[in-house]
Amino acid sequence: MTRILSLFAVLTALTACNTIAGAGQDLTATGTAITTQTRAVQSDL
Repeated sequence: MTRILSLFAVLTALTACNTIAGAGQDLTATGTAITTQTRAVQSDL
């Protein structure tokens, strides 16, 4: 039983790492898009 719980804990931790990494990539892409749009608006002024 302990072995199953340990395996479950490891798999959960690995899944969380992938989720956090994906969230970081999404935030980076959002920041890049905002920066690009901001620069486009500033150049039009």
